[in-house]
This record gives sequence, C-alpha cells and structure tokens, in this order.
Amino acid sequence: MAKVILSLDGGGIRGAATTQFLAKIEEQLQTKHNKSIRDCVDFYAGTSTGSIIALCLATTDMSMDKINELYNYQNARKIFSEHKGLLAFDGINVPKFEARGKTEILKKNLGKARIKDVPANKHVLAVTYAIEKRRPVVIKSTKKDYLNLFSYQAADASSAAPTYFPTKEIQLSPGQDESWLVDGGVIANNPTMCAITEAKRVWRDVPLSEMRVLSIGTGFMTRKINGPESQRWGGIQWMTEGHIMEVLSDERIVAYQAMTIIDSGNYIRVNAKLKEQAGLPQPPDDAMDDVSKANIKRLKRLGNFWFEKYGEAAVQLLLDTYEGPSLDRIDWQSGKPITN
Repeated sequence: MAKVILSLDGGGIRGAATTQFLAKIEEQLQTKHNKSIRDCVDFYAGTSTGSIIALCLATTDMSMDKINELYNYQNARKIFSEHKGLLAFDGINVPKFEARGKTEILKKNLGKARIKDVPANKHVLAVTYAIEKRRPVVIKSTKKDYLNLFSYQAADASSAAPTYFPTKEIQLSPGQDESWLVDGGVIANNPTMCAITEAKRVWRDVPLSEMRVLSIGTGFMTRKINGPESQRWGGIQWMTEGHIMEVLSDERIVAYQAMTIIDSGNYIRVNAKLKEQAGLPQPPDDAMDDVSKANIKRLKRLGNFWFEKYGEAAVQLLLDTYEGPSLDRIDWQSGKPITN
C-alpha cells in the first residue's frame, strides 16, 4: 500500500502561501471526495514555518482553515516583534526579533499537544540544529526520546532562525543536558529528503516506488546579489547585503534529489519564483519577515495561484489516483509546472 509524505519548507511569513494552498486542497478533498488531508497523509515533515504547519496537522485537531488563519496580520506582527533597544541594530548585535510573541502564539495554538499525539501508524518530524553539538537534530515521532516533547517546543526551536530569533534551550529527553537549537533551515530548509529517509526506516517493506511525495515550498528569492561587490564583504555585509541565511537555506538541491530518486508520477513539488508572471501580476515580497497587510494578502494569492496550477494533481496524488508525470516548480515563462 502506498505511503504519502507531506513535506513543508521553511520561509517565515511566506508559510501563509503554504497554508492557503493546503486550505484549498482540504476544501476540494472534503467537498468532492469526503476526505481530509489527515486521511491521506502518512508522514508529515516540516522545517521552520513548515514545522509549525506539520505539527498542527499531525498532533492537533485544528482545522486546516484555522491553521491557515494563524498566518494573519495580527499574529504576524506579534511574532515578528522587533527588538527596540537603543543599541539593537537589525539583527547585527542582537536577534532582529524578540522570541516572546512567537512562543506565546505557538503555545496558545498547539497547546498541550505532544509529539506522541500523532495518530497510530502515522509520523511527524521537525528539523532543527544543535549549535553547541554542531549536529542536526530531527525531532521525530519515530524516536521514543522525543515523544513527550510538546509540539510547540519543537516548532519554536525549528523556527528559531539565526539573526532573526534567539536560540531555543530545550531538554530533548529526560536525563539529558539541555540543547541549544536553531532553525533547521540552516541545514535542510526543504525537509523532503529527511522525510523520505525516515519513511524508509519506518516502513522498510515499502519500496520507493510506493512512496508518494507532496513537497511544498514557500517561493524562492529572485533579488540579485551583487557578485563583484561580494568580493569585498565581511560578516556584516553578508548578513545585510548578501542575506546569507536565505543563501544557506536554498531548497532547490533537495528538490532535484527528491525528483531524481522518486519514481516519475509519484512526486509533486509546489513552488515558484517570487516574480511577476502570468497569473501572478503582483508577487509577494521574498523576505521572510515582510508582515505588511499587503504582503500577506499577496502570499495568500500565491497559495491560490499554486492551487490553480497544481491543485487537481495534488489532490489526486494524495488519493493515490494520480497518473501524470512528476511536477516541479512553475516555469515563470511558460506559466506551467516543470515536468519529469
């Protein structure tokens, strides 16, 4: 029997496009097939903002509409609440944003849910990185040490982007020293390969040919980085001019790997350049922290744009009835997903 993986990228407020797309998918599943995303997905994976969505779906009973509503202007302003100290310089000498608002919203909405609350025979993972140990930490329901962790803790750590939010201190399992965790985007902003690998560990008798993967990005940056100028940059310039966090979290190599190893027709990658194109005359800003009302509306429109391009195929993939080719990001010139 086929196993379905839902993998969700990081990208800060750009997760609003992801939740809008998933809300449209949920609506079609319910109205036309009497199903839900939760009925279809066997393994949820997320990094950063994607981990918030994945953990909401996997460990709570929040409706997809309510998860989508989390990405509203009021919550966004609270999450991205800037440090206001006299000597706080935009993420240079302190994190750009305070952590209090993000933690409060995650705790309020994920509540007392724990990693162990994922339904029987289903799994979830959230990608983080332990800075003091210099190693990835994948918080997952397949490891008993992590089962009693609160879901909000995992989401809070997975979304603690360096320079944007403070590092999170978490005791990952009883008897262990605390770990200092940052956003998993520094190693796997696209968690698809983590999900495929872990799914193979769990379901060893399920061949790759029986894996179905719906992988959703948050759009990728198109603003130019000045090559000649970069030759003279030090640390500060790479943060302020080179946007080094976004460079490190580029997702396309993982998308290439996943499309290569998963059988043709079993993989759909939902993503697009954040630039003007047919069907998207006003693209959203590619910054992960543009929480203006106008940009959030544009992100929601991006989710609708994706649904127009991928919706029917994604629904069929979730139902294991899809018979088309694998789909990759939208080619901005043709306006169609790249096929394989």
